[in-house]
Amino acid sequence: MMKVRTVLGDIEPTLLGTTYSHEHLWTNPPATQKDRDLELTDYEASVSELWRFKRAGGDALVDATTLDYGRDASKLVQMSLETDVHVIATSGFNKHIYFPKWVEALSIEEIAEKLIRDVTIGMDGTKAKAGFLKAGSWNQMIHPLEEKVTRSVARAQLETGAPIWLHTEAGTMGMEMLDILEDEGVDLTKVVVGHSDRNADPYYHLQLVRRGAYVQFDGSSKIKYYPDSIRVSLIKNLLENGFINHLLISGDMGRKTYLHAYGGGPGFEYILKKLIPRLLDEGLTQKEIDTIFIDNPSRWLAQFE
Repeated sequence: MMKVRTVLGDIEPTLLGTTYSHEHLWTNPPATQKDRDLELTDYEASVSELWRFKRAGGDALVDATTLDYGRDASKLVQMSLETDVHVIATSGFNKHIYFPKWVEALSIEEIAEKLIRDVTIGMDGTKAKAGFLKAGSWNQMIHPLEEKVTRSVARAQLETGAPIWLHTEAGTMGMEMLDILEDEGVDLTKVVVGHSDRNADPYYHLQLVRRGAYVQFDGSSKIKYYPDSIRVSLIKNLLENGFINHLLISGDMGRKTYLHAYGGGPGFEYILKKLIPRLLDEGLTQKEIDTIFIDNPSRWLAQFE
């Protein structure tokens, strides 16, 4: 049986449980990012938020903090040990505005080798291995350096088998990112197109899943974009068209103002305590909820022999 690679080691996918498939526990964007609400560097606040997730019924959390966004594997290891929540970390990149200088200096293959080491040896000077790879694009365009690292991610995927998660700015360029991965020979059934609900276009979502990819709706509760009623309709669109097995849902609570323990809200509890009850009230079954939050994440992440 294929296994899921957590920061504490590989586990059977049946042990993963209820999973949030895109969150952030520890982030430290480069100084060029003036919005420091995106910086999550208070260990006690972050681990306390993870405890709230655990008490609400969560079992596993996918941390999408990348090399260029302040990843610290040692912090993720300690949080997982302290809370007994499975934490899956990433290797890869967010978007070009955060890239370190070495991304431009190194070749595609040299960057791929770094990603491979993160997956097979360990991250940030630890023995904790990355459980998935990440690449990203910009709003309505793919910067040349973003294409470069996406090809590096693809080659690292082919070498390691690690699944891929894609950052899409405002939900754009998902199809084009899949084109790059497909050109490199990646099996798109191993790929998640993140932030897809930011582009609230049901036709677009069907285009993505018909290529074999997962779509992720990770803006739950963020009414600054639009109310969850829109997300419910987007979820139902996928279910009604027979693509429940291609859907992941998370919250992407990557700001202090989103997290209770940092003084904000609604926090990690929101999906378990409010969104899932609403989905059930809106007509989804418990079996469908389990497919979205248990079966789909474990299938996507279980790529390691």
